[in-house]
Amino acid sequence: MKYGDLMATILSGDNLRVAFTQVVANRGSAGLDGMEVDELGKYLSDHFGSLKQALVSGSYVPQPVLRVEIPKANGGIRQLGIPTVIDRMIQQAIHQVLSQIWDPTFSEYSYGFRPERNAAQALAQATNYINAGYHHIIDLDLKSFFDKVDHDKIMGLLRRRISDKILLRLVRKYLQAGVVCNGHYSKRDQGTPQGGPLSPLLSNILLTELDNELSTRGIRFVRYADDCSMFLRSKRAAYRVLSNITRFLKTKLKLEVNKEKTSVCRPVKFKLLGHCFTSTYKKGERGKYRLSISKRSWKRLKEKIKLITKKTLPISFVERIERLNWLMRGWVNYFKHATGYEKFKYLDSWIRCRLRYCIWKAWKNPKRRYRAFRQLGLSHGKARQFCYSRLGGWRIACSPIMGTTVTEARLKRRGYQSFSSYYHLVRSRMT
Repeated sequence: MKYGDLMATILSGDNLRVAFTQVVANRGSAGLDGMEVDELGKYLSDHFGSLKQALVSGSYVPQPVLRVEIPKANGGIRQLGIPTVIDRMIQQAIHQVLSQIWDPTFSEYSYGFRPERNAAQALAQATNYINAGYHHIIDLDLKSFFDKVDHDKIMGLLRRRISDKILLRLVRKYLQAGVVCNGHYSKRDQGTPQGGPLSPLLSNILLTELDNELSTRGIRFVRYADDCSMFLRSKRAAYRVLSNITRFLKTKLKLEVNKEKTSVCRPVKFKLLGHCFTSTYKKGERGKYRLSISKRSWKRLKEKIKLITKKTLPISFVERIERLNWLMRGWVNYFKHATGYEKFKYLDSWIRCRLRYCIWKAWKNPKRRYRAFRQLGLSHGKARQFCYSRLGGWRIACSPIMGTTVTEARLKRRGYQSFSSYYHLVRSRMT
């Protein structure tokens, strides 16, 4: 079935209101024109008529995207394209209509950027495959996927179900909108920049062709956006499938596999969405694996905590605690399905030492430290001994004297919440 005159649905009042609300809720940086999200409402009230007319007639031309480089955890660079706020709203309106057409056709094993689907479901499915005996895993990495998407291939897939020529031309304009980086403009003849609301949907439409190929071959897989993992019973089968799928991607979808990052591995070497898999070692569960938090994820978390608890960071202690709690809630809620309670307890001890170090430095001089220790219940002799101590600040922060004065209970009264207690609370709600 082909859909015609979709622009009328896209530009309907109800659809545009939802798109406007979503863009405002997402916030985000200004694009090339410098317009902030807060200015969008005023702009639309003044110019909506002419904007809608340009979209209906097909004369609307999207502005170039602003390219921003974001450092990756592995040391690489992720290039994001930031459309203008107006283009983000138009793309969101298109996304809302097209997703209703395409989402029912997507594979049940595709979990990224889809309604009512998430990373936890992808991880659960991967765990099921592994515990069913599929221990040879193809960890597929597509080389610069969002920069290599073939425009003609995407448009060909869209034309299978859309006959609205104005909409098709508008989508192609968005694909071909130029890029401005450090003040230099460049044309784009391939790729769909990460950062716009339309890019995730277009990537899913393209990679559904991969999903269908894998399903036809009877291969068990999990895909989250451009991260695709395949699960097989034998090493020989895994290498054969990898060779065939590499050829399929190159010839049919014009995508290149990153050979350096693609591998065939066993569960203990497999990483997925920040998680790893460890053997349970329980009686009667030989060959079974459970979700754990990967070493890289722990390292990234500690780096973020170090920034928040840096003693020279010019913020109040209350704001420091608020930032720490915000990080803790988001991180624990994402990794709640993985085991890690003991590591969280160790992490909490380290965080409390860093917070005590911040407090010690905030006291600044021996007189203030003396008064603080006395207020916290230390005797005159003990207070003088430690406030004039020649020990370094970190050794003092980790010493029993700070642990018995700036106690966990006192930190909690200031708003502090430990990772382990929140993790235990979230896990108890799951059972």
